[in-house]
Amino acid sequence: MKISILQGAFLPVPGARGGAIEKAWFELGKEFARQGHEVTHVSRLCDGLPAREWIEKVRHLRIEGSDAVASSLLLKFLELPFVWRARRVLPRADVLVTNAFWAPILLGSGKFGKTYVHVGRAPKGQMKLYRRAGRFQAPTEAVAKAITAEIPKRSDLVSVIPYPLPWKVEAMRSFGNRPKRILYFGRIHPEKGVLELAKAWNRLGSTQRQDWGLRIVGPWKPAQGGGGAEYLGKIQEEERKSRGSMQLGEPLFEEDKIKEEYANGRIFAYPSQAEKGETFGLAVLEAMSFGCVPLVSGLACFQDFVSSDFGFVVNSNNGDFQEELGDCLAAAIEDQASHESRAAAAYRRCADFEVEKVARRFLEDFERT
Repeated sequence: MKISILQGAFLPVPGARGGAIEKAWFELGKEFARQGHEVTHVSRLCDGLPAREWIEKVRHLRIEGSDAVASSLLLKFLELPFVWRARRVLPRADVLVTNAFWAPILLGSGKFGKTYVHVGRAPKGQMKLYRRAGRFQAPTEAVAKAITAEIPKRSDLVSVIPYPLPWKVEAMRSFGNRPKRILYFGRIHPEKGVLELAKAWNRLGSTQRQDWGLRIVGPWKPAQGGGGAEYLGKIQEEERKSRGSMQLGEPLFEEDKIKEEYANGRIFAYPSQAEKGETFGLAVLEAMSFGCVPLVSGLACFQDFVSSDFGFVVNSNNGDFQEELGDCLAAAIEDQASHESRAAAAYRRCADFEVEKVARRFLEDFERT
């Protein structure tokens, strides 16, 4: 099978600037090639990457894109010329996988393959525009329901396949030797609930925090998907108030360093508030693959792989999310006796998300497109 993957205009592949979607399709492309398929991956040209190269039997073609901006409307305008330029480099293929907003409209003629739309965020009305798409793939049931709500007469074209882990699941490292650390790793952005996490931490008394610490790591620059210097400054202020119990680390993009962060955490906190923007939470799954106990908000997207049997879920029914988050943090610390068994269960859950298994599901879905 000839498979083309067209990413959006704003992040490079491989992901020197992060990006869960880019990271996932980079790994999936390599696995498709390992299984004997011809794969071409088109993405943004930047950061010194060559316009053309081969990586593990995948042909990578890169074209000029743009830095991300805060305005979602402006993002769409910036992506339009990127998709138009992609027309000049995309080969003929059986399937064109894409998450670029304009691609199903401009490239849906069939010349580049049947259009397989990866819906990496909750849709905002655009599914109705994709009349020539052959399939709509969502990473969670929650996103699939949102897609179906927009195109109810085409619900038979909607499939649910999760993101894969970007690495092989290694033997779980000893839990007891790790520092007593709650880790947040991800974009430093308001929709991720990072400031609420920092404030909730500071509202805990020293008796509740005991000898635990909170570490926050991630990109904050808007071009990297962050919330900017002003938002970072608010979190830095909370760091100063914490009297040394909170640490704000530098952004990390190297896989080895990311793994080391996960391996040195006991609880992984991901209190996302992006009800319409959060579609999976790959960082949570990555942390679980290193035996971190997940602590997540109650968004529907987490229900596909985080269970209250081994994770902690923030109950925000009373409307005060920060207060409920603080209660959940305190309860998680207090319940230390269960941490090791919870970590082992979270680790075992990751077996279903190894790239070989997920890639096979995609290949079967491509055949149905």
